Amino acid sequence: MIDNQQLSSEPILVVNEDSGVLSVTLNRPDSANALSPELVEALLNVFNNSGNCRLCIIRGNGQNFCAGFDLSDIEELSDGDLLWRFLRIETLLQIIYHAKFPVIAFAHGHVVGAGADLFAACWQRIASADTKIKMPGWNFELALGTRRLKNLIGADAARDLLIDTKTLYADDAQKCGLINQIEETERWPEIVDGISDRTKALPLNALNQMFSITATDTRSEDLASIVKTAGYPGLKARVLDYRSRLNSAKRESQP
Repeated sequence: MIDNQQLSSEPILVVNEDSGVLSVTLNRPDSANALSPELVEALLNVFNNSGNCRLCIIRGNGQNFCAGFDLSDIEELSDGDLLWRFLRIETLLQIIYHAKFPVIAFAHGHVVGAGADLFAACWQRIASADTKIKMPGWNFELALGTRRLKNLIGADAARDLLIDTKTLYADDAQKCGLINQIEETERWPEIVDGISDRTKALPLNALNQMFSITATDTRSEDLASIVKTAGYPGLKARVLDYRSRLNSAKRESQP
């Protein structure tokens, strides 16, 4: 998907249109758009300098939307390094959720972990039928995005999703409210145009105020929860243990 842009080495691709539509593409297709520190900081920079944006679109380049936290260099990281990186991701999720303009995510393929939290932080969440959502964070005792998920789909549905790292396919994700619409990629431009037209119904200041007032603010509690869970000694060991169990399960499932 968006194959003609894969040659760029930038972690994200940004197009800021005169109409006020800001288009952001996660651009690490060889890593399933995993959230590296560079990608997270690039996204933070975009949202912190969004100017008079009326609508932001987030998509993923390649075969997947986002594989979540980038574990490629975990062997080199300390518990403190991991805590800092999770704090930066939580900061990003809060900025997206509390954006003063609509943020629309278009997902396809795998949407995992922090990538699923990024998807859930957006106002409208549209996905193709092949989308698979999975949130394994509690396997290593990490409270990333948990309150936002509970506020979005309800406590019972959130617990059902998180307790055994359930994989949600697009139909079930739509039923519980995690996905708003299932639409194939060829219809995405039409959907963007329609939502862009809707954002023009209000003056920009009114749009900003409305989005600010209607957001449920749990930022302090969310930050405290991630510090409490990620700051508990042994974070790296817990992540490595989960990865080891996941790899073992994959090997056992192979014929």
